[in-house]
Amino acid sequence: MLYLIVFAVLTLLVLGFLILFFKFFGLWFRALLSGAPVGMGRIIGMWLRHVNPSVIVDARIMLTKAGIPVETDMLETHFLARGNVMKVSQALVAANKANIPLPFQRAAAIDLAGRDVLEAVKTSVNPKVIDCPDPSKGKTTIDAVAKDGIQLQVKARVTVRANIERLVGGATEETIIARVGEGIVTTIGSAESYKAVLENPDLISKTVLEKGLDAGTAFEILSIDIADIDVGANVGAKLQADQAEADKRRFQAEAEKRRAAAQAREQEMLALVQENRAKVVLAEAEIPLAIAEAFRKGQLGVMDYYRMMNIQADTNMRKSIGGEAPSK
Repeated sequence: MLYLIVFAVLTLLVLGFLILFFKFFGLWFRALLSGAPVGMGRIIGMWLRHVNPSVIVDARIMLTKAGIPVETDMLETHFLARGNVMKVSQALVAANKANIPLPFQRAAAIDLAGRDVLEAVKTSVNPKVIDCPDPSKGKTTIDAVAKDGIQLQVKARVTVRANIERLVGGATEETIIARVGEGIVTTIGSAESYKAVLENPDLISKTVLEKGLDAGTAFEILSIDIADIDVGANVGAKLQADQAEADKRRFQAEAEKRRAAAQAREQEMLALVQENRAKVVLAEAEIPLAIAEAFRKGQLGVMDYYRMMNIQADTNMRKSIGGEAPSK
């Protein structure tokens, strides 16, 4: 019974090995014929480690045919790190054909950093053109104002080449576009007249290139070409008109404030006059009382009173002749 069990187990193992052998035989034989042999045990081990053996073998064949020595372990490690083994291999072959120094470790690092390493190699060989500003962002021109207040609308095209050494950790195309836009605005803003910029559009390109805008980026700027430049609005005149309108409203507000203050002061003075008139009326009302008191105390005689009345009547008559209102 024991022999039967051992025999059954051995039979299952042999059958399993034969199944795996025939499953991966074509892959193993293809690698052998291509001059990039990979052992059958190695292929089975990849399958057990959840590594796609077909991808590793195809990448190894490609690199071997291109004369690029890369160990199978390095390809497996990159696959397990969720890297794109085929794209890295294609990038290595393209860089080798273009005489661009690109070791496997750097290519793998670029791929794991989320960059398209194959596209970067292609851009190194065939420079790409970037529109500034980016039309996909909804803006078609870079607007800047010269010292004379005239607005200029500029479209630029930047020719860049990927810098493989700075691709990991280097800034992207958006940084290039932003820096070029800043350089254009600075150049136009420092011009005394918009005519000087229209006469020499290359002045923008020269000024921008002198600033070294590709520092710290993953690209090398080859040229900056002004594709189009148009005259926009007279921003300086508009700003002056807006400032004058704002000043006018401010002065009108201040005048209205002073007018309201004057009206309030006038009303205060009218109230004060009425108050003083009331005091005069009160004072005049005390005169008969004072005369009566003088009569009682014998301080004022009848003849004195009549003389006072005659003087008052004479005064009223003169005021009437002079056109003044007689006193009561």
